[in-house]
Amino acid sequence: MNEQISQRLALAEQVAREAGTRALDYFNRRESLVIETKRDAQDVVSIADREVELLIRERIAQQFPDDGFLGEEFGLQSGSSGYTWVVDPIDGTSPFVNGMPNWCVSVAVIHHGDPVIGVIMAPCQQECFVAARGAGATLNGKPLRVDPARTLQNHITGFGANSYVAPERVGEIVAEITAVGGNFFRNGSGAMMLAWVAAGRLVGYYEPYMHAWDCLAGYCLVNEAGGWTHPFNTGENHLLHGGPVLAVALGAKDELLRIARL
Repeated sequence: MNEQISQRLALAEQVAREAGTRALDYFNRRESLVIETKRDAQDVVSIADREVELLIRERIAQQFPDDGFLGEEFGLQSGSSGYTWVVDPIDGTSPFVNGMPNWCVSVAVIHHGDPVIGVIMAPCQQECFVAARGAGATLNGKPLRVDPARTLQNHITGFGANSYVAPERVGEIVAEITAVGGNFFRNGSGAMMLAWVAAGRLVGYYEPYMHAWDCLAGYCLVNEAGGWTHPFNTGENHLLHGGPVLAVALGAKDELLRIARL
């Protein structure tokens, strides 16, 4: 890990923890938040999302003013350093506003399109997942390693869906996971479930359509823990567009790829 990545990794963990503390304060007084919808009724946002993203953006600009920044709430600001931060201030806003602990802060850094840093902070559980290219992945400082021998059978596969995915397709995914002897799980936060793949809690995770801010931190975690991830297009003209996301233990890769039709 070179010095440029090392310095950004330290900041990524620091800012994810600080943002998690700020978001948790909003969570504990969520009854006072004004909830709005974005593109559809399933896609909600509150002042908490916006204020937490502004906090992260400000901290990064102070130390790395030449880095790019892409946040879910305020979009893309290009940089000149070759590094771009990709942030979801609260992934799992729907669970968040409904009083469930299934939400997290997701902070990724990409270098010329490649995810080189991933930090996911889950404040309600006080769990901080951290990874950097070539340095491995950890949970609260403990190394993570995906078991390559695990299959879908008798293990739990996470999946996600949203209004970009036809309801019939959601049913097909669930049916095909159970048909091969697997179990399925969804908690409303794709970023958190990707971190759980890295931690071995889930054997894999599939979502037909996600955005970069939802998945890139989790991708770095899974890759550094020894799992496999389906390529996600991070080219400059594609970074704002979503795509299919799949992360999995190697033993379950072929079967989950078949179910995902990728």
